[in-house]
Amino acid sequence: MKKSKKLAHKKNNMRYWMAAAGIFAMILAVFVSLQLNNHKDQEYDVVVFGDSLIGLCRDETSVTTALETISGFSVYNAAMGGTSLAVQDENLDVNYTMTLLNMVSLAKALAADDFGVQQTVRSRREITNYFADIIEDLPEIDFHRVKTIVIAFGLNDYHAGIPVDNPENLFDENTYGGALRSVLYTINKAYPDINLIVVTPTYTWYLSNGLTCEEYNTGYAFLEEYVQKELEIAKEFGIPAIDLYHDVYTHEEWEDWERFTIDGLHPNEASRQIIAEKIINGLNGSL
Repeated sequence: MKKSKKLAHKKNNMRYWMAAAGIFAMILAVFVSLQLNNHKDQEYDVVVFGDSLIGLCRDETSVTTALETISGFSVYNAAMGGTSLAVQDENLDVNYTMTLLNMVSLAKALAADDFGVQQTVRSRREITNYFADIIEDLPEIDFHRVKTIVIAFGLNDYHAGIPVDNPENLFDENTYGGALRSVLYTINKAYPDINLIVVTPTYTWYLSNGLTCEEYNTGYAFLEEYVQKELEIAKEFGIPAIDLYHDVYTHEEWEDWERFTIDGLHPNEASRQIIAEKIINGLNGSL
């Protein structure tokens, strides 16, 4: 009799602990679900990474606003002026935008879902105050729901004299070509359902020295060589490429810079609209 009572008592205790464990598991699941939902509370169809070509203007006349208007999709502008695609040599005298916010680093942070390194960045320049908002927003975006990522870099790699490519190491992240391959591979592996599209730099004029990008060699190559490498790699990866360099600005006369840009480099309002239209046309229905 006593053994039966003890056995029944043990069974009741077991049922109690099993019920308690079940309730705890359900509470934990709900908590985790809520945390994940709270962590990823921003949804966008398109996220644009790039430099000041797209990042400088952030008002209602920006490239990304025009993209939203034309396409009807939600677009997030993650472009940051002064940033490069490639990882720059640590021995070079460069600022933090080149060392922590290059696209290679952003792609790896995106794949790991960890922007902790980027969140250590603090800007002392008023022109880059918007960086903090982007760095805080990126971890909140649910990239599993993003349809397209636009990658629009090149000008700062050109200005810094980053090597165009390394035939001995096609994934050399200190080169423009290697960095682009690394970025495309990293994002595609982490988010295979996201459509990737690359956008080349535009033609540029340098008012301070009276040279165009066809005449200004910044240390390694001319801008068009970076553009050609980008187009080549896009074809290699089978993704769309928008060629702004050859298809947006005419440049028969020096004065043409005034028709298309505000300073020889950054597009004016009319050109921003044209760039947005070019990007939409180049998506070929991938949205």
